[in-house]
Amino acid sequence: MGEEEGGHSPNPNSKVTWEGCSVLLDINGGDRLVFARLSPAASLKIGDKKCSLQPLVGCPFGSLFQVETGPKGAHLVLVSSPASSSPGMTEGMDPQEKNDGKLKGDEKDNRALIDDNRAQNLTGEDIDAMRRCGASGDEIIEALISNSSTFEKKTVFSQEKYKLKKQKKYAPKVLLRRPFTRSICEAYFKKYPSRIGFLRVDTLSLLLSMANVGAYSDVLVVDMVGGILTGAVAERLGGTGYVCCTYPGSAPYSIDIVRMFNFSSEICSRIVQTSSSSLLSAQDGDDEDDSSSDPPSNKDNGSMISSDEQSKKSTTDGSPVPVPTSVVNAPPTKKSVNPGMPASPDAIKLWKRRGFSSLIVAAPDMDAWSMVDELLPLLSYSSPFAFYHQYLQPLATCMHRLQTEKKAVALQVSESWLREYQVLPSRTHPHMQMSGSGGYILSGTRIFDS
Repeated sequence: MGEEEGGHSPNPNSKVTWEGCSVLLDINGGDRLVFARLSPAASLKIGDKKCSLQPLVGCPFGSLFQVETGPKGAHLVLVSSPASSSPGMTEGMDPQEKNDGKLKGDEKDNRALIDDNRAQNLTGEDIDAMRRCGASGDEIIEALISNSSTFEKKTVFSQEKYKLKKQKKYAPKVLLRRPFTRSICEAYFKKYPSRIGFLRVDTLSLLLSMANVGAYSDVLVVDMVGGILTGAVAERLGGTGYVCCTYPGSAPYSIDIVRMFNFSSEICSRIVQTSSSSLLSAQDGDDEDDSSSDPPSNKDNGSMISSDEQSKKSTTDGSPVPVPTSVVNAPPTKKSVNPGMPASPDAIKLWKRRGFSSLIVAAPDMDAWSMVDELLPLLSYSSPFAFYHQYLQPLATCMHRLQTEKKAVALQVSESWLREYQVLPSRTHPHMQMSGSGGYILSGTRIFDS
């Protein structure tokens, strides 16, 4: 497939990976989640082996790979793909699901088994010799099973558990997953929850719904959770409307997670940034040109921001920040457009006249009421807003102030409830470990305050 600069997808709905795209690698059924960008030089260390990611290029999302050792070292081998038949699809299933029928009639138990490390006749030297001879991981697992004196005495459940344990060690499997809102949020919440403000995937979906994010919306976003909120809004808009990330001061917040979504240049051009002071000054100032000229239409892609000329300055943390440049009305080009370009003056004028259609704030480190009091005037009347916070008290205080000053109606504080279940025959129960809370959301509708 063709590719664009910067790893942007030539086709946003592409089902096949391409060189330069971002992928989510699920190792051994969720034991380890890794984000990677595919390139000829990209590699990943799995266990004590380093494998090249080149075999993943051009494969469908959902493909399953297995680590094998050959003459040239460890490498990834395709085991099954989404287009495979049912026998291949069982590779990614829970081993218990494939043996439901056997488990019902299994009458053995493990009471007579003694774990004294004498049941296995195959030594470590024997396994190393098999590897030097080019034996695959599956062959090593079969040898371990045949040389175990207690394997046949175990229950079917214990046998499958033993196979899975050895498979993770001698034949690790890697699932190629597409990075989109749900998978990215779940991966970060599992591994680095503080980087996304402990925002759980069900809370994120509720946040978008309560803000009524839909096609051709102009959404004002305060994203202090790494960019997961900005990416989720842009993914739902699908290249229509605009996502305006605002921030107090002179330095924008980091939205690096947006780059993992593999957005096309068209969608990236719809993600802009500007300071809250610029929006508020445009809101309060008098524009002489408003009556004589109309700002560009929301559907004119590329007319609100500059996609060719960019100059950069350094922030306090050393990351480059684009400096606003002149508006270009040229047709969109095939060059890569980075998300988070500065909003053009014409775009700011448009939002001054119409107001934003939605407001979403996820700023755990900021005072909730000060953010609401500052940004609510930028929202058009009868438009919804939603504010996320990890704790309840800041939102409760903010809700009381909004009620007292009569700035909004339909105010409510919500907490989503998510509980995962294992669903298997005779073994259906909630997971033993789960998150206690995914945060809270204050939502409402802005009204005219006289």
